[in-house]
Amino acid sequence: MTVAPSRSLRSSAELIRAEEPVLAHNYHPLPVVVARAEGAWVEDVEGRRYLDMLAGYSALNFGHRHPALIEAAHRQLDRLTLTSRAFHNDRLAGFAESLAALTGLDMVLPMNTGAEAVESAVKVARKWAYDVKGVPADRATIVVAADNFHGRTTTIVSFSTDESARAGFGPFTPGFRVVPYNDLAALEAAIDETTAAVLIEPIQGEAGVVIPDDGYLRGVREVTRRTGCLFIADEIQSGLGRTGRTLAVDHEDVVPDVVLLGKALGGGIVPVSAVVARREVLQVLRPGEHGSTFGGNPLAAAVGSAVVELLETGEFQRRAEEAGVVLRDGLTALVGKGVRSFRARGLWAGVDIDPAIGTGREISESLMREGILVKDTHGSTIRLAPPLTITNEDLTMALGTLEEILRKGA
Repeated sequence: MTVAPSRSLRSSAELIRAEEPVLAHNYHPLPVVVARAEGAWVEDVEGRRYLDMLAGYSALNFGHRHPALIEAAHRQLDRLTLTSRAFHNDRLAGFAESLAALTGLDMVLPMNTGAEAVESAVKVARKWAYDVKGVPADRATIVVAADNFHGRTTTIVSFSTDESARAGFGPFTPGFRVVPYNDLAALEAAIDETTAAVLIEPIQGEAGVVIPDDGYLRGVREVTRRTGCLFIADEIQSGLGRTGRTLAVDHEDVVPDVVLLGKALGGGIVPVSAVVARREVLQVLRPGEHGSTFGGNPLAAAVGSAVVELLETGEFQRRAEEAGVVLRDGLTALVGKGVRSFRARGLWAGVDIDPAIGTGREISESLMREGILVKDTHGSTIRLAPPLTITNEDLTMALGTLEEILRKGA
């Protein structure tokens, strides 16, 4: 990173202490205070550099402040940022056309956050079930997978199996059936005449980058088509190049009825999400039935269009696939040397650390002290999701640092 060192009137420790009385304690961040960033590197307020191996949970697939995305944002900031959907704007049609084409689908419902996209998809699926499938009013059901993570709204945590996401937030929204992930027989058994949709992550991110068996996604597509319900793929973390393909479902040549996108769609600049679907599905919405003041705003559409342009070249998908080989080879060498197992696809991995060495949090803190940023999940598992722009040299360095920490013990 070539930017000048950061200078703050407060130290990292002072800033962390200042948050305590004024911020809700709904996160447990690592004790690093980021002030500047470029590419795969960030810098704290004291000027210390860290390699970002989390990339905002895949929101920064193209790295921090990618020049093409920053340029698109600056250009739009000088023209128009918001109209609301009370009026048309000159950026939205182009964004929707290009995003639909990128995914192989027909229509786009623009929103802001990933959770909003999921909530919107739930509403659309229910409306489709009543208007198109003929399910009796208020009886539509949606089949989901155990250990899912689709967001943290009250409806979404209603079908979570993570008690830390649910405890204290009831009563819960009915209408969901939970089945084991990667179990086609259980999924099919849960579907009946009331089923509007099956909603799954093609790869479960928060659960630890859990990758289903080969053929599972094709099986979900076949079952949903045969039983007459929608297949909704939540690609908010797995999509937009992360796994070496534009979408994770592309690994099995599957086209769902609905794809949910977010995180990287905003290029790490603004929150942008979308429900992308077949025309028959999204056409069930009528004016006044759903909306968002900021959804599809000109600034978001400009940045989203620039993201699509980057992906249209195929460069980032190829980069994730090629660098993913380096990642897998490096992790394979660590199995039995502090790593019990791992799951990886493209530049995304869940790494299970031997609990005798340390928890995921302890390993993350040790890596932070050595200038590498990762995040733990579920006990002794850490997630690796570096920007797709990371160099092989930086990736190898990070893996070498992990090896050294495992050798010494957290």
